[in-house]
Amino acid sequence: MPITTCVFDAYGTLFDVTAAARQAAEQPGREKLAASWQALAADWRAKQLQYTWLRAITGEHTPFWNVTMDGLAWAMQKHGLEEDAELREILLALYWELAAYPEVPAMLAKLKAAGKSCAILSNGSPDMLDGAVEFSGIGTYLDAVLSVEEVGIFKPASKVYDMVGARFGCAREEVLFVSSNGWDVAGASGYGFTTVWANRAGDPVDRLPHRPHHILSDLTTLPEIAI
Repeated sequence: MPITTCVFDAYGTLFDVTAAARQAAEQPGREKLAASWQALAADWRAKQLQYTWLRAITGEHTPFWNVTMDGLAWAMQKHGLEEDAELREILLALYWELAAYPEVPAMLAKLKAAGKSCAILSNGSPDMLDGAVEFSGIGTYLDAVLSVEEVGIFKPASKVYDMVGARFGCAREEVLFVSSNGWDVAGASGYGFTTVWANRAGDPVDRLPHRPHHILSDLTTLPEIAI
């Protein structure tokens, strides 16, 4: 069955989640952050994701912005920055202005020119996603921006993937699902989507029951799979 619908995770897939820490570290007077921004960004992201999984398991859902703030608080304390309230506000503000990866606009344009429906399916809160889409200028290529807030549970719960069929009226076999998160790809593969892992870091494949159908180092050649 041909692919009709291309669905993308947002953070780490379309938008560079390390950009906030990197940009903050470039500001004058941020020598301490400059020495550790990569580790802080990694710890922030790891805790952000871990908190979504734990909340999904326990049924204690909260908007993604809350786990984003909680993850940052943990990471800042780990790196001895918890007393820097100004830095916290700078990092959180920059998270609303994450840039898309360089290849993303042209990739989406090719998919739309080929008649594919394109959407985001993200853990992100609607207002966060709207801000990132507007800042990056990719909204013209998207037919929908779907947030887990509609179903009240984070990925990889199947209720989240159900949103694609509900929105586009397509079969699972018609969907190409793209994520930089191995666990997300595994969940989508098990659900029945054709999957692409955007493995920007060159990591090993996760040891989970379901594996990606395709692995790319970035999204430049994605249209060759979808079209």
